[in-house]
Amino acid sequence: MTFEEFSRIVRAEFPDLTDGQMELFRRMEPLYRDWNSRINVISRKDIDGFYEHHVLHSLAIASYWLREGIIPSASASALAGAEVHSAPCLSVLDVGTGGGFPGIPLAVMFPQMRFTLCDSVGKKTIVASAVAEALGLDNVTVVNARAESLPAVYDFVVSRAVTTLEGFYPWVRDRFKYSIFYLKGGDINEEIALLMARNRLKKGSVRTWRVDNWLEGEYFQEKFVIQIEKDYLCSPFVE
Repeated sequence: MTFEEFSRIVRAEFPDLTDGQMELFRRMEPLYRDWNSRINVISRKDIDGFYEHHVLHSLAIASYWLREGIIPSASASALAGAEVHSAPCLSVLDVGTGGGFPGIPLAVMFPQMRFTLCDSVGKKTIVASAVAEALGLDNVTVVNARAESLPAVYDFVVSRAVTTLEGFYPWVRDRFKYSIFYLKGGDINEEIALLMARNRLKKGSVRTWRVDNWLEGEYFQEKFVIQIEKDYLCSPFVE
């Protein structure tokens, strides 16, 4: 996928994106290609699928947030960096971020939100830090740590298939106020059932959204955003 193809897709879904934000997305690929030649954080076989497999996939969370009112449309002007006095400055923890996914694309999309990108592998956080700095993302902090060791509590947790759902949840159960948004593919029903049983989650606390509701193509088939709510509180905007 070329940047021009990527641009058409995201501008159609997020019409308030500024030219400045699109320029940041354009600059991502050469930055990652350069760093990937030194520290391999994206499969070298997959780097040509950078925009489709990594950036668009990450932005599926943004699409879900806006479509489902997790981030209400009234606050979507944050996409353009406008002041939104009615909305709190939400904090997001990206666990197992690797080179910065999904956190860095989401930080570009939502400049008013604060993102902490966490990974236990130091060389991966070197890349995420360097890319965030090169893009001038002052709403991003990168930490080399395990999620369960972090002292803070965040509004949301995001992640992209770092482990099974039942393995992931104990790492972050005390690290979020509202919801987890987890990108995962394949047959997820058994994993969700096991997650709910082992952690005694209430019925209705786990929701799924097919990424191919937005993005066409074979790559996005059978890929999901999985939302895990805390006591039915999915967002500070939803009563």
